[in-house]
Amino acid sequence: MSTKYITSDELAEIIRSDKVPKKDYLVVDVRDDDYIGGNIIGAVNMPSRDFLMNVDNLVKDTKEVPIMVFHCALSQVRGPKAARIYKETRQNVLSETDSTSPTQVLVLRDGFTGFQSKFKDDLKLVENWDKDIWASDWN
Repeated sequence: MSTKYITSDELAEIIRSDKVPKKDYLVVDVRDDDYIGGNIIGAVNMPSRDFLMNVDNLVKDTKEVPIMVFHCALSQVRGPKAARIYKETRQNVLSETDSTSPTQVLVLRDGFTGFQSKFKDDLKLVENWDKDIWASDWN
């Protein structure tokens, strides 16, 4: 089961489109304590430390959502792991008749760090951004 990625530009295009968050797509931010300092508009924070306890409900709540995007700070470990667990749980929990359409499970390439470096000043894409938190070099 290979990981499929989405770029910051591709995700920004989805968010700016007429697609509805939580209906047409959902961004799941699995950052833990590093969640402070900003987030993608409309994203749901589901900390990685609690992800296993909540993934069944996430699958049930999003069974009709066609695009699921997972990320953490850099999308190197937590984001891809959450996407894999979501995909496996989805296959185990939902039967073929539970979902009307297949869901794309994607990981945001370079995570929120990459996204905020491009779009931190765009209030349609990023909220709660704190320049003091991002003053140190995350790259």
